[in-house]
Amino acid sequence: MNRRKKIVTKFQKKDKRANAKLHKSNKPAYVSKADREKLEQQISITQSDDNQEQE
Repeated sequence: MNRRKKIVTKFQKKDKRANAKLHKSNKPAYVSKADREKLEQQISITQSDDNQEQE
């Protein structure tokens, strides 16, 4: 029984890992602090350009 249980659990773990790879999480990708600052600067520049064009 013990040997059989070990084999079964081994295959269950393998199946669980394979199944986890198929289902991607909905969690957004990590963006570093430096990249976020760059994006903010680019957005602020484009917004200020848009405001100048409207005037």
